[in-house]
Amino acid sequence: MAAPKGNQFWMLRSKHGRDKLFATPEALWEAACEYFQWCDENPWTTRKAIQRTMPVRRKKGKRTETVNEQQTQQEVSPTQRPYSLTGLCIYLGTSSRWWSSFRSECMKKNDEDFLHVIARVEETIETQQFEGACVGAFNANIIARKLGLSDKQEVDHTTQGKPFNGFDFLPYTPEADKLK
Repeated sequence: MAAPKGNQFWMLRSKHGRDKLFATPEALWEAACEYFQWCDENPWTTRKAIQRTMPVRRKKGKRTETVNEQQTQQEVSPTQRPYSLTGLCIYLGTSSRWWSSFRSECMKKNDEDFLHVIARVEETIETQQFEGACVGAFNANIIARKLGLSDKQEVDHTTQGKPFNGFDFLPYTPEADKLK
């Protein structure tokens, strides 16, 4: 059943639409700092296989012989977890689409406080990724692609602006055009 015509129930509402996820820029910055701290406190663990030559004593009859054997051991070591915008959005319970729309809404409204915090969060993430790649903590190729730092070179494959149609080894003669 539809609402009766002419009702004014909508005027009784104190607010319209959904609440903002972050009421203040400070709340957004605090949530981002919580994510950064979580990343620092919960590193990834990597397992590396290490081959070592170990002396092993073996008994042969009444004699004891020392023989060198190869042994493989696994070494578990913690590695730093890189900050990422996607990881931040997952930590906050949102999507990266929400982050993009939130940033664009702040730009439309010219909300300088939120824009300052958004820029600071994004710059912190980029700086941590870049510096981690520089010192070898992260894979430099992946981080370069993620940050758009690929080494691209534009090469002009034309001759004086005209497309290249192949090589012409024989001198031009008008008789050759008649044979075609």
